Amino acid sequence: MPDCIKLLTGNANRELAEKVSGHLGIPLTDTTVTTFSDGELMVQINENVRGSDVFVIQPTCTPVNNNLMELLLIIDALKRASARRITAVIPYYGYARQDRKVLPRVPISSKLVADLLTAAGTNRVLTIDLHASQIQGFFDIPVDHLYAAPVLYDFFRSGNFRNLVLVSPDAGGVERARMFAKRLNATLAIIDKRREAANVSRVMYVIGDVKGKDAIILDDMIDTAGTITHAAAAIIENGAHSVMAACSHAVLSGPAIKLINESPLEKVVTTDTIPLSEKVEACDKLTVLSISALLAEAIRRIHDESSVNSLFS
Repeated sequence: MPDCIKLLTGNANRELAEKVSGHLGIPLTDTTVTTFSDGELMVQINENVRGSDVFVIQPTCTPVNNNLMELLLIIDALKRASARRITAVIPYYGYARQDRKVLPRVPISSKLVADLLTAAGTNRVLTIDLHASQIQGFFDIPVDHLYAAPVLYDFFRSGNFRNLVLVSPDAGGVERARMFAKRLNATLAIIDKRREAANVSRVMYVIGDVKGKDAIILDDMIDTAGTITHAAAAIIENGAHSVMAACSHAVLSGPAIKLINESPLEKVVTTDTIPLSEKVEACDKLTVLSISALLAEAIRRIHDESSVNSLFS
């Protein structure tokens, strides 16, 4: 590929950035991100980027605020160094769940993050499986919204399942589960969930037939794992032969690992949009698939001004 394309990363998920770099055959641009004793961040781009098409690979995962600030500072540095175009590659978009006002006097945080990215100098955003697709409309710049589904399809297609059923953990995820079920020639079930507080849920019952079947609970993310483990227990209670979970983003905060280890889930399949090496060591049920080839191809197509949508045709 032409020399005018540059790949950068901060500290959020360097392993993923290195994999993307390997797929494209383009080395990561030398970038220094340091932290002063008072917690302030300082960024320096150590190579010439004038006139370059630059892609900054940086998910805004834990620690969310640090990683977001790193991304903003890198973008500002690139803008002041006269980069021709700056694309923020955000495999996991933090604050995505705060996409509307659910209470009086609360912010719409995902819109604020979109404004911050644009104000910093971002020309384009590339992201994977937003919690709510309408977040694309929060940006006044182009957004390429990728899906991890093709990577997950390939994994489950190769599995030896009996009478597969896809389960949506709530009503909002039905369309995602239906599309997945259609590709795998599986049936569909839905969990009726009552959320009692933030990060706290209680499963009521299963809508659909799971008896004697291998079930896959499909969600966009797993955070504290309360929803997914309660759903797994309900599915087994309704006679399923086995139950697994799949998601694009494994946040796995708080008691998540403990709940998964103690749950009837046989496997949790996810991608590396968020770094998970420490979590994998603590939970042998985790299977991590790499999203790097998909990201690399999307970056190639954006740079070449060709269709990104055709990746999913």
